[in-house]
Amino acid sequence: MKRIASWLAILVASLAAGAAGAQQYPSKPVKIIVGFAPGGGSDFIARVVAQKLTERMGTQVIVENRPGAGSVLGSEYAIKSPADITRIVQLSRGPYVVAVHPSVQAKTLQELVALAKRDPDKLAYASSGNGSHVHVATEYFLYTAGIKITHVPYKGTGPALNDTIAGTTQLIFGSVATALQYVKSGRLRALAVTTPKRIAAAPDVPTVRESGYPSYEVTNWHGLVGPKGMSKDIVERLNKEANEALKSKDAEKVLAGDGLEPAGGSAAEFAVILKNEVARWGEVVKQAKVRVD
Repeated sequence: MKRIASWLAILVASLAAGAAGAQQYPSKPVKIIVGFAPGGGSDFIARVVAQKLTERMGTQVIVENRPGAGSVLGSEYAIKSPADITRIVQLSRGPYVVAVHPSVQAKTLQELVALAKRDPDKLAYASSGNGSHVHVATEYFLYTAGIKITHVPYKGTGPALNDTIAGTTQLIFGSVATALQYVKSGRLRALAVTTPKRIAAAPDVPTVRESGYPSYEVTNWHGLVGPKGMSKDIVERLNKEANEALKSKDAEKVLAGDGLEPAGGSAAEFAVILKNEVARWGEVVKQAKVRVD
């Protein structure tokens, strides 16, 4: 359960902030820690938000990648203990794209499932790390469909995606921000998206529900958290600035182009989301017997 809380809370970034009061904050550059390698969806969102916060706050906001252990290394570097966090704001939400290498003889999700049932040792899927959200979301689908596919973990979506494009692995649940461009160029084939509705960025790609699995739904969301003990004034300032940044037309356009939508909301609302997600995924891990350590 500790691992689940970690990757849900640190899905995008941990924000390392000083102990200065809100009047002086930020008095020096602010660092956003991303627990995955460059090139993935979490990295993408972090850099979009960092740019907007830099513009709004007048101080440089830096993104630092600390990949490894399904984001746990990054979270522990930033906040010392995954359980000791301050909720700040939800940033975005959107689907995963279920995508395969073009060599895979499956044009639909049901064809992929049939292929896996006929030859269970033929396919391998890439994830952003053992115990990562991508790992658990993929295993959740395999459990739902009643199939087994070999798991190959990486230190982030970027390297996982690269090996799927190369054909080293055959399947990936990729973020729209990174996978969709390769679908459009023909280097990957999209079979489905994991949210209940199709997305405007890829209207011809069906949902997993439409593909014959009505109980399956996963949202790939991103949020900003900080270390335990951040002052209320600083949390409110960061929440306000992030919400205003997410309302900007250019940020909304960038996110929409990658199949994502801005989230925002209060820190209290984000805390409720985290609580519900931890409970939900804890149950998924138990039912599907997913090993996350």
